[in-house]
Amino acid sequence: MPTVDDILEQVSEFGRFQKQAFLTLCLLSAAFAPIYVGIVFLAFTPDHRCLSPGVAELSRRCGWSLAEELNYTVPGPGAMGEAFPRQCRGYEVDWNRSALSCVDPLAGLATNRSHLPLGPCRHGWVYDTHGSSIVTEFNLVCDDSWKVDLFQSCVNLGFFLGSLGVGYIADRFGRKLCLLATSLISAVLGVLTAVAQDYPSLLLFRLLQGLVSKGSWTSGYVLITEFVGLGYRRTVAILYQMAFTVGLLLLSGVAYAIPHWRWLQLAISLPAFLSLLCYWCVPESPRWLLSQKRNTQVIKIMDHIAQKNGKSPLADLKLSLEEDVTEKLSPSFADLFRTPHLRKYTFILMYLWFTSSVLYQGLIMHVGATGGNLYLDFFYSALVEFPAAFIILATTDRCGLIRPLAASNLVAGAACFVMIFLSRDLHWLNITVACVGRMGITIVFQMVCLVNAELYPTFIRNLGVMVCSSLCDLGGIITPFLVFRLMEVWQGLPLILFAVLGLAAGGMTLLLPETERVTLPETIEDVENLGRIAKPKENMIYLQIQTSERTGT
Repeated sequence: MPTVDDILEQVSEFGRFQKQAFLTLCLLSAAFAPIYVGIVFLAFTPDHRCLSPGVAELSRRCGWSLAEELNYTVPGPGAMGEAFPRQCRGYEVDWNRSALSCVDPLAGLATNRSHLPLGPCRHGWVYDTHGSSIVTEFNLVCDDSWKVDLFQSCVNLGFFLGSLGVGYIADRFGRKLCLLATSLISAVLGVLTAVAQDYPSLLLFRLLQGLVSKGSWTSGYVLITEFVGLGYRRTVAILYQMAFTVGLLLLSGVAYAIPHWRWLQLAISLPAFLSLLCYWCVPESPRWLLSQKRNTQVIKIMDHIAQKNGKSPLADLKLSLEEDVTEKLSPSFADLFRTPHLRKYTFILMYLWFTSSVLYQGLIMHVGATGGNLYLDFFYSALVEFPAAFIILATTDRCGLIRPLAASNLVAGAACFVMIFLSRDLHWLNITVACVGRMGITIVFQMVCLVNAELYPTFIRNLGVMVCSSLCDLGGIITPFLVFRLMEVWQGLPLILFAVLGLAAGGMTLLLPETERVTLPETIEDVENLGRIAKPKENMIYLQIQTSERTGT
């Protein structure tokens, strides 16, 4: 009896219907990019200095240029390792005094300017930017600069908590329902963030958006991989992730055109409502419906796919389940650890997700800002992810999935190891090796999601992806603290950690079974049989085509 993949071969594995669904879901993938990394533009910190009443009037009266005003009224940089006084402290001087001269006005108050008392910025700050960010609006600098980190940590915490709940909802109530609900909530929360009037409200909306937005992206990922046939599954999954990269490129352009954070937040939130087109363009996953024994709906969807793809309707399509599968399959967290192979796969995938996040974000943080154009730097760094996708497309059909995944982890770990011994004076070489490492870990990021989806049966596939990828969110929460605390001890110490994590991940990846040209598992028994030469067909879920015979009368 034919399986779901066999039926998709007859109605077209990637026909007009699948292409329409894929393009619609790609809108959702691209819309997730600003949520994930939008803080780069929403919370950028421009050069700033204390706002001192009277300085502006004195500068106007004396006819100073901006450079002269800064030279006469702003403290210089502090000692090595200390905060810059020019950003967080100002001279305790009454700038409204008429006795102040226009040429070095502080000379009459002290022979050495360093002897003048400094105090905190009591009247706020002046920011050297033509736009705005949450930093400039809520003064998240100096003693309050940690609040920017908290703003980003909230969305990562939301990702982590949402991974535990949204995955269950998708497997329990359906991919489409979960996708529509989370997409709508995420878009509304994005708009609310744009109009938030205080910092606590920003944190609340950011946390809630994190709870649902990653679940929306993952539901779309699982849904499209379940709609296409075996020959296109990996290609579609990789291209779906490339849509995220397209979202990164578009974000840099939109941020450049809209330098004010509230309008920018609104501009990147409104397109998310387009994901509601999935209600009309994307039906429920037939694989999930079949696992829930909703056979009538599966028949209608298969006929709809055949019609859209210009294929003849399947004659008297009927569904049957093997006798061993006598009840509807309901997901539970225990299923992820129910059998020896599932336990092994779950723990390995959790580690791979965690490592991917730590190395990806850690490399970016360790290299640090280049001091160039914020928008161009972001654009160029996003371009690095395109070659990673092409490498995956070029290698997986020839080498499978597991060996390239292991090799990419090893490359990322080896790059971090090499960077330990490079002189900081060889800046170009450090950047080159770091880019190689980032290329490797980007490949890992894209491939681990695909491997994750292929190693779990249908009724817990979404749950498996969400739970395992929650370790990625945990890594995103702790990576800043790992990097900056270890760098206080020694600059190369984080790289040692990254190298060990990456090399260990490469070895552990080889313990996973190859899923090249293997149908998506439908039951736990299928997962246990992965990698075996002969796979028994007990407990398999099938589609059976029965052709009616017409008898003459």
